[in-house]
Amino acid sequence: MKTIWDTLKETLISTINNFGLAWWVEIVTHSPRCTYYFGPFLNSSDAKVALKGYVEDLEMEGAQGIVVNIKRCKPDSLTIAEDLGERIDRKVKPAFSGQM
Repeated sequence: MKTIWDTLKETLISTINNFGLAWWVEIVTHSPRCTYYFGPFLNSSDAKVALKGYVEDLEMEGAQGIVVNIKRCKPDSLTIAEDLGERIDRKVKPAFSGQM
């Protein structure tokens, strides 16, 4: 059950994301050559806590040469597949840091 704080936090994250000020985990893999974005997050600390799970998932899928950046941005797509020469959006709704 969502608390009032959860709802307020999601609204705040959405607002700062609209201005490009939210924090995102950017993961670039060498094989396959892809860039993934996970977020948005209210602060870099929340992003750092979440990144371990994202890296583990990509390793389980066989990704190699993983480089992680945490930065403020507003990605156009959540997944950019460079091997295919096209941009792919997984149609995944961003997970707010307060959700479980």
